[in-house]
Amino acid sequence: MGTLGIMPGPEVQTPGRRRIPPLLLPTDPSPEDLVHSWTLSARDQVEVLRCRGEANRRRFAVQLCTLRAYGRFLPEAAPTPVAITNHLARQLDLPLVLCGDLPERLATETEQLQRIRAYLGWQPFDDAARTRLTHWLTQRATEDILPRDLVERAEQILRIWQIVLPARSTLDALVVSVTAHVQDALYTRIATPFTPALQHALDDLLDVPAGARRSMLFQLKEYPPEASPAVILRYIERYQFLQDLGVSSLDLQGLSPALLRYCADLAKRTDARAFRRFAPAKRYTLTACFLVESHKTILDHLVALHDQLLTKKMREAHHAFEQRYQQLRRQYRRGLTKLIATGNTLLDPTRASTTTLATLLEDLDATALRAAVDICTERYQLEERGEIDALRARYPGLRRYLPAFFALPFQGEPGSDALLQGLDMVRQLDAGTLKTLPRLAPTAFVPRKFWPALSETDGTLDRRTWELGLAVAVRDGLRSGDIFLPASRRHVSFPNLVYDPTRWQAERTEAYTELQLPQAPDDFCARLQREFDTVAQQVAQGLATNASVTIRQNRLHLKKREALEVAPRLVELRRTLESTLPRVRIEDLLTQVNGWCDFTRVFRHPGERAPRMPHFFTTLLATLIAHGTNLGLATMAHSVEEPMTADHLQEMSQWCVREETLKAANTLLVDYLRSVPLSAVWGDGTVSSSDGQRFNLQASSLLGSLYPRYFGYYDRAVTVYTHVADQHRVFHTQVIACAVREATYVLDGLLDNDTILRPKEHFVDQHGYTDQLFGLCHLLGYSLMPRLTVSKQTLYKLDRTKHYGPLDAVFHGTVDLALIREQWDQLVRVAASLRHRTAPAHIILTRLASSAPSDRLAKALTALGQALKSLYLLRYIQDEPLRAQMQLQLNRGERRHQLARRLFFANQGAFQTGDYEEMMNKATCLSLLSNAVVVWNTVQMSHTLAQLRANGATIADEDLARVSPLAFAHVIPNGTYFVRQGQAELGGDLRASSHRRPGEL
Repeated sequence: MGTLGIMPGPEVQTPGRRRIPPLLLPTDPSPEDLVHSWTLSARDQVEVLRCRGEANRRRFAVQLCTLRAYGRFLPEAAPTPVAITNHLARQLDLPLVLCGDLPERLATETEQLQRIRAYLGWQPFDDAARTRLTHWLTQRATEDILPRDLVERAEQILRIWQIVLPARSTLDALVVSVTAHVQDALYTRIATPFTPALQHALDDLLDVPAGARRSMLFQLKEYPPEASPAVILRYIERYQFLQDLGVSSLDLQGLSPALLRYCADLAKRTDARAFRRFAPAKRYTLTACFLVESHKTILDHLVALHDQLLTKKMREAHHAFEQRYQQLRRQYRRGLTKLIATGNTLLDPTRASTTTLATLLEDLDATALRAAVDICTERYQLEERGEIDALRARYPGLRRYLPAFFALPFQGEPGSDALLQGLDMVRQLDAGTLKTLPRLAPTAFVPRKFWPALSETDGTLDRRTWELGLAVAVRDGLRSGDIFLPASRRHVSFPNLVYDPTRWQAERTEAYTELQLPQAPDDFCARLQREFDTVAQQVAQGLATNASVTIRQNRLHLKKREALEVAPRLVELRRTLESTLPRVRIEDLLTQVNGWCDFTRVFRHPGERAPRMPHFFTTLLATLIAHGTNLGLATMAHSVEEPMTADHLQEMSQWCVREETLKAANTLLVDYLRSVPLSAVWGDGTVSSSDGQRFNLQASSLLGSLYPRYFGYYDRAVTVYTHVADQHRVFHTQVIACAVREATYVLDGLLDNDTILRPKEHFVDQHGYTDQLFGLCHLLGYSLMPRLTVSKQTLYKLDRTKHYGPLDAVFHGTVDLALIREQWDQLVRVAASLRHRTAPAHIILTRLASSAPSDRLAKALTALGQALKSLYLLRYIQDEPLRAQMQLQLNRGERRHQLARRLFFANQGAFQTGDYEEMMNKATCLSLLSNAVVVWNTVQMSHTLAQLRANGATIADEDLARVSPLAFAHVIPNGTYFVRQGQAELGGDLRASSHRRPGEL
């Protein structure tokens, strides 16, 4: 571990003395940042030059710009980054320095700060400012702004008021105090109308019912296991329990949706024992919020469970049909041969007309003939209705839950009358008000492949087949949105997922401007046509000289690209950089990286201004490692030398390691890497890619599904879908089902990106694309670039009257531009809704992809995607650098998968839990660990490169662009964690270089 002494970096705060830095200035600001935040006006320079001494002038200039840019001063013990100091010194004609200045005398520093405040017209944060801010915070908290957003808002308003920002801990304490007071008043206002009977019922949720192992409150928090009739019935019972409790009629109108979810999340993370300690008003309000959200969630779960189980039974029926079909194949051939021979015998003109039937049967072998007839009859019936009969055999199991499921309060869009009538009729049949299925029952919703088994010989309808057809139609209707559950979260009417007409009309003009789209559809189509014509003509003219492309059988064929060439000097460079990476334990690596960007500062208990848990820092890192390596909290508690228990780790995981805190921490890591100069050689953050990585799942979960390609026909798996930027940083992580097409989740990562990265070009593999995704990405300002097999794609013209020479043969359709024009405003409405996150992108994409053929909006989006895909493919086949860039970026994603496998080592890399939130925590912690490794490696590689160049080596940025910071052989993710001797050695090494920052020597 002694080799870590060469590691450049700021001082690392060890667990016992960790503090939050008041201000972190960029160590390597961009030229734009220097001009924007660190440029002095002529008046500023005059004021600065009033100071005595060159060091005081530099320090005064830094503090002046710091207050103006950040609203607070740099602490007296904090040196200024050299790049900023020298930029200001050049403006003042002062000597340049090798390290940032520190104040020579505290009194001088205090006097200078007073002068700067007076010069800029700023006021200190005194009692008057505190009173003013408290009043402002009270108003904002009353308007349902969440506590986690109030601190940032408070800093913004203080800067507007030109009041010097206090210490972050002071601001945190004030926000916690104000929000606690406002929330107490809110709890009282919400809970006061609750009747004594309702309050008693809410208290009963905390008790464990007789014969049960868990309280009802705990049961409502559970994520569903794999679908089965018993599981679906259990969740229907919970839904009915909430209905009987009157949850749908609870009056929570004083809460915004965001605050409602915030309170529900607090309740979900609180156990029954802690609930009992709450004041009654708080207990009842939080419980009510949780029940309202659970009511929506359970409906969503029921839809997903029905979909999963019915799809599973249909797959089983298809497999049984295929298996029986194969079994009959050889027998059928023999039987068919026998029947052909029988026919020939009967039609033989040489046979005497007086031959008796007995003689014929004797000659033909009646037993063999009967067997042949039976086999051919069975084969015929199998082809006609074999698959539906196999599904009908599974009806009794489905029937266990279907009556209760059909009783859910479904509603429908226009055109779904037959399906709603069918639901009403099956409810009457289940209730006994109808004894038999009427002959004129609606059947329009029954899938066509069910029809051979739908009618009996007497003309009546077979209820079993009809009800199975209804179950399939309900599943498909919920997917497409033709029917919906208004009280659910995901399966509401499509207009509730996007801007409503009133809001759209109010924000329509602004939306077109924000998306940089023309309001006139003719303008858009004309621009698209011109672009298509230009590219198509260029491709047609270059076909003769393009050795990679041929046209065969009216299809474009692109020669498979060879692997990226790796020059010997690049191999040697990679070997040198990776071999100089010192071995490091994962907890030491995280400690160092935290000393640079303080990513752990965001992990706080909701409403807590400072960590109260002993050994908070070590416990936090241990929790992150336990999740990110798949070790588990219990095993981690036995793998550390620090005094730490499984209960401490569980409390940290439950309250501090949450979705929003993990996202904020990853954002800090992603943003910090930009300050390391080496990261610029890999890209500027405008290119990204996404891909899924499969992990075995060793627990029952609604999210699990079979994935035979990697895990056989018995083991379940999930996909961890990650978005990776060109600088090797993971900026979005999502756990999804393997059975879902990855393209559904591409936009979620791009739209949910809160980092400094601004991807414009996004590369995916063939599973990450659909025509509709092409269209939506374009409307949102992204260029979707999938790696496709060109010969298997259908290319479309935009105008059938236009000709492009030899390319005409490869176009097999024409885009319906008239439909795009007709639906243009609605297309932009959907895009604007996605931009402002009115609903998750994958929900809207799923609805559009599953919509009925008559849905003109979905058809228009598909047409737009066909046009854009054709345009992209024409560019793709003639742009060799684009194909090289695609291969490089997708390789980065694959390399990141290897790092993830290395870190996620425990339990053979298989998830041991089926709970969605726990899997998301593990996957996001894994992304955090991999991002920390990238930061650490990049800083180490920067130091090595500086030494190589100082020794005369010439290293081109083009070669560095092909070097990956995703190396992992030197990272030790297992063993005993937080060994005190190792920590002491590491601390000594780091303190020796604490005067340096990453990238400095």
